[in-house]
Amino acid sequence: MQDLLDVTAVKPIKDHWLALSFENGENRLFDVKPLLTKKPFAPLQQWHVFEQAYVFAGTVNWPGNIDISPETLYERSVLA
Repeated sequence: MQDLLDVTAVKPIKDHWLALSFENGENRLFDVKPLLTKKPFAPLQQWHVFEQAYVFAGTVNWPGNIDISPETLYERSVLA
């Protein structure tokens, strides 16, 4: 299991992917689409909401108290 790594940068990209940088220097890609059918993440289906992603406290957040844990982001992402 990977030690907890903070996200240091996020860039929303087309088709509901996130380009992520982690504190270990890795750049990774995370597909948000599988989460969009879950109620807490439904607002992210709208691009104008999704593109507002920002890093706070080491993870990705959106307005409306939406976030994804850094563990999930790392473990379910692929190297860019």
